[in-house]
Amino acid sequence: MEKEMMDDSIEGCISCLSDDCLLSIFNKLESESDRNAFGLTCKNWFKVRNIARKSLIFHFSFNAKAYKEHAQCLPEMLARSPYLQLISLAGLNELSDSALYEVGVSGTSLQSFSLYSCSGITDDGLAQVSIGCPNLVIVELYRCLNITDLGLESLSQGCHSLKSLNLGYCTAISDRGISSIFRNCRNICALIISYCRGVSGVGFRGCPSTLSYLEAESCMLSSEGMLDISSGGGLQYINLYNLRSSAGLDCLGGVGSMKKLRVLNLRMCRYLTDDSVVAIASGCPLIEEWSLAVCHGVRLPGWSAIGLNCNKLRILHVNRCRNICDQGLHALKDGCVRLEVLHIHGCGKITNNGLALFSIARPSVKQMVDEAMSIGPSIEDLFRLQ
Repeated sequence: MEKEMMDDSIEGCISCLSDDCLLSIFNKLESESDRNAFGLTCKNWFKVRNIARKSLIFHFSFNAKAYKEHAQCLPEMLARSPYLQLISLAGLNELSDSALYEVGVSGTSLQSFSLYSCSGITDDGLAQVSIGCPNLVIVELYRCLNITDLGLESLSQGCHSLKSLNLGYCTAISDRGISSIFRNCRNICALIISYCRGVSGVGFRGCPSTLSYLEAESCMLSSEGMLDISSGGGLQYINLYNLRSSAGLDCLGGVGSMKKLRVLNLRMCRYLTDDSVVAIASGCPLIEEWSLAVCHGVRLPGWSAIGLNCNKLRILHVNRCRNICDQGLHALKDGCVRLEVLHIHGCGKITNNGLALFSIARPSVKQMVDEAMSIGPSIEDLFRLQ
């Protein structure tokens, strides 16, 4: 009887506490068992648990009905969870700008926001988020096809703390929007602009030295733009896989001014010539991994420059390079003193004898036949809230 009276007394005291006090108690409970025990004595348990929620993740579904249900219940979920730090709405094609109203109203705690493939969101929705979420450090707008330079300007004006931004397949943006990001977000570290063919690179002029990671697959970067991309001086990783050229010319010489570069993916850059390879090999002394797979324009002068200058190169990809021959392999054998892995297959001009001589001279170099589609750090790690 005394225990029942004590339990009733505790429950009565807890019931008198405000939501803020209950939330403070809840947040100080570290173990799940303690939180569950607290829930048994708290009449407002479900309300407190919702308020304390730190993340909200909607998983991608191919079910059209699920799309609509998620979009409809989202505003209520957001209203009940004012202290969210992470929201992921990936794949909600039915999501409209109005669904983001609550994010703008109570998003001061929000640090990571993903609208991955939310093609219904426009600049107006992004503006609502930008105004109400000043502490965002991670934003993913991959395949948000209706986001334009105006949306990026709103984002940059409201979210000065941005560090990681994914704009892959945002086909309506241009250098103007990129320039506004760099002008207002001076701590940005990682940027993805893959398949944004309206970006030439000149919007990178004056980019901050904090920018160390750039994904620009299948972009249409110009020679001038490439020089502007290197202007910040901090790039350590750059992916230019399948770089396009409206003029049909090699525009990659500017990469040679990236002194801190460590990982470079030039796979399928068909306009690449020896001139740019020589500039990169001599101008990027820290490079550790370099993919030149399917780069048919690299010939003996390029391979010789790599062997002569790339003293820190550990991993080299030369898969399906039509113009690497025994002499080129010989140049790599005599140089690249730290080479550990050579991805090589489908190189028709290399003979069995040439490959055997390389193996004898450099037995510690592991020869791989696989062709890596991507290299360097994981994108997921760069866009994960710490």
